Amino acid sequence: MDWFYRRVIRYRKTIMALFAVITVISAWMFTRVYVDYDLLNYLPKDSPSTTALEFMEKEFGGDVPKARAMIRNVNQKEAKEYKKKLEQIDGVISVQWVDSMLPLNMPLEMLPESLVKSYYRDGNALFMITLDEEKQLETVPLIYDAIGEDNLLTGPAVNTVVATVNTVQEVMKITVIAILFLIFVLAVTTTSWVEPAVVMIGLGVAVVINAGTNLVFGKISFVTNSAGMILQMAVSLDYSVFLIHRFSECKETADPETAMLNALKLSTSSILSSGLTTVIGFLALAFMKFLIGADLGMALSKGVAISLVTSLIFMPGVILATYKWMEKTQHRDFMPSFRGLGRLVCRVTLPLMIAFVLIIVPSYLASSQNNYLYGASKIYGTDTRIGSDTEKLVEVFGENDNYVLMVPRGDRTSENALIREIEAMPDVSSVLSIEKLMGLALPGEMLPEDLTAQLQSENYDRIVITASVPVDGDKAFALIDEIYTACDRYYPGEYYLAGTGVSTYDLKRVVSGDLVKVNFIAIFSVFLVLLLTMKNLLLPVILVLTIETAIWVNMSITHFTGASMFYIAYLIISSIQLGATVDYAILFTERYKENRLKLGIPPRECVVTTISDTAVSILTSATAVSVMGFLLAAFSSQRIIGQIGLLLGRGTICSLLAVLFVLPGFLMFFDKYVLRTFSLKRRQKTEEL
Repeated sequence: MDWFYRRVIRYRKTIMALFAVITVISAWMFTRVYVDYDLLNYLPKDSPSTTALEFMEKEFGGDVPKARAMIRNVNQKEAKEYKKKLEQIDGVISVQWVDSMLPLNMPLEMLPESLVKSYYRDGNALFMITLDEEKQLETVPLIYDAIGEDNLLTGPAVNTVVATVNTVQEVMKITVIAILFLIFVLAVTTTSWVEPAVVMIGLGVAVVINAGTNLVFGKISFVTNSAGMILQMAVSLDYSVFLIHRFSECKETADPETAMLNALKLSTSSILSSGLTTVIGFLALAFMKFLIGADLGMALSKGVAISLVTSLIFMPGVILATYKWMEKTQHRDFMPSFRGLGRLVCRVTLPLMIAFVLIIVPSYLASSQNNYLYGASKIYGTDTRIGSDTEKLVEVFGENDNYVLMVPRGDRTSENALIREIEAMPDVSSVLSIEKLMGLALPGEMLPEDLTAQLQSENYDRIVITASVPVDGDKAFALIDEIYTACDRYYPGEYYLAGTGVSTYDLKRVVSGDLVKVNFIAIFSVFLVLLLTMKNLLLPVILVLTIETAIWVNMSITHFTGASMFYIAYLIISSIQLGATVDYAILFTERYKENRLKLGIPPRECVVTTISDTAVSILTSATAVSVMGFLLAAFSSQRIIGQIGLLLGRGTICSLLAVLFVLPGFLMFFDKYVLRTFSLKRRQKTEEL
């Protein structure tokens, strides 16, 4: 690498200019990146619900209802007027109410009471609205205007629009606070007032380039858009700091350019090994079938890789251009030596190590027993209008969802038998179909034309099922299983079932299958990297087990507090916490080995010295990552993003405590084996021969 770094230093002005141009172009590209706010759009294209929706649009020329409006205190006539008002809004494809099922002016008493109560109850009218997905950003505000402040609007389409409007403001607020906090942390943990600004230049360039180059993906998810930049800043903060400190050390005995060359050669291995484990942890998400994980994993992996390149190619020029300013603005070291912490750790680490071993299995079991949410039905809390509207609507109409079932036309016997079986299911409140309406002794020509068009095409009949179950949860999934089983008996391989709950059912099936695969890839890949770099079989086991147990403890806290957890947050954090915090264990272990071999001090004294050497670096990174997570939790109105932030902040603290208070006990207990490497064993065998 000597020849390469010599050219990096020689052409540093050209490199800085090139990076400046790339950064400006990337900033422009970032404004062109499309952000998708619908979780269900990230289901695999071959999932049954996705296939059903595509086929339904082709056969009937429309989507399923994705918004629900409830109008309070109206009679049937006023409800019909509201319906007409909603139908006239640009972007509204159709509005379904109970009168859609009968000819004009025919009394609602002609329909079963259970069906009427699904749409009209205690003077409250509930409308199912199908929107043009391309126009919903403009349409939803118009619907809000039409129904007024006192009435309710909810549904997946509304979630998407609210997220689209709020996220940009929230991301900007979080980013500004994060930058100010990082500058404060760097000011406290470094010894120059200018150094934080230099580090932030490198971080800013890397973050902007990564955000702009997300354009290559075509679109990114709202999870990546909200959390990607924050996570990239937090986990790559150390790279430039480490290079600056190495440069300061080398400059004491060499001229600036030679010092930078030596600093690059000395720090490359540490920076790359640290970055590589982080990249691998993030990249494991790319193997998820649920594509939102792949979206976040690819973007974060790319971001860390760009941060590594920026640190080793762009930052040498920046440091050489600013080192005199850093020297002139030196201030006293605000951080203590941490030797007192080291002595405390030596006193408690062995009992803590034993306790840690004892909680490994219970924490693993508890971490998998959480009450999981799979979809986006509860993405907003009751402190937001949409969350409050959803809760109030449930209070009036109860938990309910609509499924749309398509079956081939022609076999009236099978269709009627299937309808009767579905109606008999305890959680089904009503079933609407052409065959059902014919059963009310209504001639086909009496049915409204728009209703007939919605329920019957040239090749298929469409059956609308209203279920008294939530969109998400075991009760809904059990009902969908029951419907699938019934359909398989009458129309094996010939039917299509769609709806928000059905998509959430598919989402559960997909992400549940992702868990074992993603965790295995992340753990095995990190283990393999550690095995190759440390050349020691025991150390990778200790390090990975330490961080994985911290992850299980983090997840089990949610279980013991009784809170619900979004499964996607659980899945993402399992990889992110491993990738982001295993560096602390690597840094501590490598410095412990170095101190034992070079200084020749006994294990207990080595722990004290190692904590003194590494505490500032570990605490700086851990503080940055945890605070970034807590900022996401505090300022994001989306509960998925907030929960990812909370788990990241809390998980980083768990990993930090495990590395500082438990890992030293493992290193002391297995000291004789920690110092061995494969190469040392081979050398010893050679000498014996």
